[in-house]
Amino acid sequence: MAKCMKCGNEYDKSFEIKMNERIYIFDSFECAISELAPRCKHCGCIVIGHGLENDGIIYCCSNCAVSEGETKLSDSV
Repeated sequence: MAKCMKCGNEYDKSFEIKMNERIYIFDSFECAISELAPRCKHCGCIVIGHGLENDGIIYCCSNCAVSEGETKLSDSV
């Protein structure tokens, strides 16, 4: 059994994710998402979907991007 890097739970169905040449071990997608997913610069929510990005800054939606002064991004219609 491997130990989850987020919550510390030892679980027989744990899994590994390789990201940026580093290996992470988790016991659930919930822990993986909360540890690795980016957060919106404006509201801080976890961006699970595609989100919007410009110059390395990530937003969850165009409303948050506009609120930060972004003028080049928009949501899909």
